Amino acid sequence: MTTESTTKVEGGGDIPAAPAAGPIPANPPKRRRGGRWTFDKVSFMAVFLGVPLIIYLGLVIYPFIQAVHYSFTNWRGFEPISQADYVWFDNYIYLFNDPKFMQALGNNILLAIFLPLITIILALVLAIVITMGGPSHGNVRGIKGAGFYRVVSFFPYVIPGIVIGFMWRLLLDPSAGFVNGILTAIGLEQFENFAWLGDARTAMPVSMFVIIWGFVGFYMLLFIAAIKAVPAEIYEAVRIDGAGRFVTAVRVTVPLIRDNIQTAYIYMGIMAMDAFIYMSALNPRGGPQFTTLVMSQELFNTAFGGNNLWGRASAMGVVLAGVTLAFAAVVFLVNRLTGGKDTVKY
Repeated sequence: MTTESTTKVEGGGDIPAAPAAGPIPANPPKRRRGGRWTFDKVSFMAVFLGVPLIIYLGLVIYPFIQAVHYSFTNWRGFEPISQADYVWFDNYIYLFNDPKFMQALGNNILLAIFLPLITIILALVLAIVITMGGPSHGNVRGIKGAGFYRVVSFFPYVIPGIVIGFMWRLLLDPSAGFVNGILTAIGLEQFENFAWLGDARTAMPVSMFVIIWGFVGFYMLLFIAAIKAVPAEIYEAVRIDGAGRFVTAVRVTVPLIRDNIQTAYIYMGIMAMDAFIYMSALNPRGGPQFTTLVMSQELFNTAFGGNNLWGRASAMGVVLAGVTLAFAAVVFLVNRLTGGKDTVKY
């Protein structure tokens, strides 16, 4: 049985108060939860984790395991693998004693060092100028006509790599190329009939220039999108504190988009480890003294160049994959040792 009380209000009259709450049970009943693995959880894991994992194992991991297996044999590709003999590490020993392959490996390492570094720096500088190069007063904004520059800079990335290679090969033609024509027209007679891709001194730098020309616009847009995602209040606070544009770019913008830079560096490094399309279009035979030969080109020539040494070509593929993974690991390690987003100081 419960008792009711009344409450006096202004103007006379009483209103009944809310009934008193009953005694609270000592052990209130707990809500029963479903099992740990319900049908919804199982179906979610199966669709969004199981299916992609199966596809990844089938299309990435299993072919790589096959390549490792083939690299221990003398398989020639046009016979059942069961008829091939195991040579174990002979293919790897041959590769690391082959001057031509070691030259290709050195060229890949050279590309992995300079291509990402130059491309990322140029793209980052252009992105900062376009997004933050406007007036020094008022809100932080980009230069006039920034949209036009973004569209134009993306054009090279839309063109297929093989087309870019052939296009620049024609532009750099010694006798009828546009580049030599312009240089000789302005009085630089020493460049008449100069073979940019046929000279051991210039073949690799020119090939790097072509690749950078094709990718710098894409990574510039990537960094522009990252900079646009930074809250404007941060830049306003930095400006109020009196930081200049250079200090803002180096000590605020770069740390805040550090993850984007790391991702871009890895993707550009992976491309540099391959570079098959560009190098094949510019110098199909590896350039003078094999100065532009890369591992993927040597792999292709070994597998399809007449000897059909698929076992040895598989060993080249394994080495290429190992070098690429080592490059990615070094980038992650350097990024971890040098700090992350929390190192914004000005």
